[in-house]
Amino acid sequence: MINGIESLFKFNFGSINLLILIVILAAYYLGDYTEAAAVIVLYALGEKLENTGIENSLSTTNRLINNIPKTVLVKNVGYSIPIDTIKVGTIIQIEPYKQIPLDGIIEKGETLIDESFITGELLPVFKTKGDNVFAGTWNKNREGSKSKGNDEFIEIRTTKEYKDSIFSKIVSLVKEPHRNQSNAQKFIEKFARIYTPIVIFCAILLIVIPVFFLHRNFQQCLHQSIMLLIISCPCALVISTPVAIYAALGNASSKGALIKGGKFLEILALIKVVGLNKTGTITYGKPIISDIIPLNGISKEELFNCRARTELLSKYPLAQTIVKTSKKEDFIPHKGIIFENIVCEKGKSQGTICKGKLILVGKTFIEKNYLIDKETREIINKLSIEGKTSVIISCEEKIKGIFGLSDEVRPHIDEIINELQNMGIKIVIITSDNQQSTQYVADRLHIKNVFGELLPYDKVERIKELKQRYKYVAMISDEVNDLPALASSSVGIAIGTSGSDKAIEVADIVLMNNKLSLLPFLIRLAQKTLKTIRWNTFGAIATKFIFILLTFIGYNNLVLAITADVGITLVVVLISLRLIQYRFHDTTNK
Repeated sequence: MINGIESLFKFNFGSINLLILIVILAAYYLGDYTEAAAVIVLYALGEKLENTGIENSLSTTNRLINNIPKTVLVKNVGYSIPIDTIKVGTIIQIEPYKQIPLDGIIEKGETLIDESFITGELLPVFKTKGDNVFAGTWNKNREGSKSKGNDEFIEIRTTKEYKDSIFSKIVSLVKEPHRNQSNAQKFIEKFARIYTPIVIFCAILLIVIPVFFLHRNFQQCLHQSIMLLIISCPCALVISTPVAIYAALGNASSKGALIKGGKFLEILALIKVVGLNKTGTITYGKPIISDIIPLNGISKEELFNCRARTELLSKYPLAQTIVKTSKKEDFIPHKGIIFENIVCEKGKSQGTICKGKLILVGKTFIEKNYLIDKETREIINKLSIEGKTSVIISCEEKIKGIFGLSDEVRPHIDEIINELQNMGIKIVIITSDNQQSTQYVADRLHIKNVFGELLPYDKVERIKELKQRYKYVAMISDEVNDLPALASSSVGIAIGTSGSDKAIEVADIVLMNNKLSLLPFLIRLAQKTLKTIRWNTFGAIATKFIFILLTFIGYNNLVLAITADVGITLVVVLISLRLIQYRFHDTTNK
């Protein structure tokens, strides 16, 4: 009632509280004290249901914000310091079963880290010295390193200030939905602001016309007017959209996907085309050895060990891939003498004396300086067609083998793409990578539309062309050079912790756990949400229409009208909250 009086003095005739105040005063004037009390009790119940619905739908995302510690223990200081004052490079100590407040790298100790608030993964991840940890995650066991005078800790060297941490970005993303309302939310809010004053005006007419022109009984007309006000109150209609939106956003965030508002959830439900960047999205963006081809009588082990010895001191990424794979396969690099790089006519080779013989590793240099037979040339051409990098190993001026290196394709990506295509969604690769290597990957995944070797501006043009044809286009990437493409798409989707910070800021949806298998689920969740909103809106309007009709024909059971209004509100809230439990069946995580 107080809120209603405030709305009256502010001439806020779009307020539901003002409408309720008028109803209560009119019922009291008529001497219908039981009905006046029923209005207060039942609308208080309806308001409670609305608040409970929104609280439940926001509970998952609110936990992200409320649980973060405000201070942290700094090594060699002896007391806790506010996290917003901690500089990059500071060593902080995290007790067992405490939350990590800043991004960093473990300097000392090993533990299990619960990353469920960030990635949605339920199982803790084992972390040790050199591993990255993120703000908002939890130190779950007591396997840390001991610190003087304290219990067991893990020690972390901070890599970002709090304002730049993954968790801080998540907090800002959680607040985004309030600024990015769906079209349905905007429409219903505008509708309610116009609708309520119209209802009040109609209620006045329902008294004035019958009493002054038709000479009807004033109290009877007043009673009918009150009925109209009550049943016309748009509580269920107003609550139908936000509870559904927040329930869906909460569900998505619990799985590791952050959506910046109902606006993008609504668009996601209508997506017709998904554009994929190749490196970092379809593939991991990390080279792996895909082919080891010994030639001219040398064994695979001999070839690998000589190659690993030659690459041991090189900092070139492909060389490090060879060394790491050698250690993983338990091959022991041969002892030898490292030579400087040999360069001739832009050709380059790494040289080693291994077992008394000169070993050269390269491609361009060896092709320019040694005779390569037809069989070897065919192998190199075959690897090139498959989008792989060939590295040749020679010994004593003879080709001894070839290594093929490729970018590792994400596991189950073919299943994810197939699922999207079965949903009627067109898949397009939009990338700056080599056209030939991209085409090979596309053929393997049965993707027909491939655009390779594109500059950032070219990608934007491709996105615009697709939007003109299909209207709703999503773009997925984690690279900085794809920021214009993410921004120009209908919905930009970033690969979270593995991607760039700028991509996270620009994108409309962030997959914090890097799981592309979430995409089909998110689209289905968005479609389910849109369907729920439509049914809720239809149900609320239909109920209002029926009771308004009953009011005009003289039906005047006030308590039943109030109960019906609160009842439809309850039904709308319960239907919307079911979206929190909407299941994610990850068929790629068996």
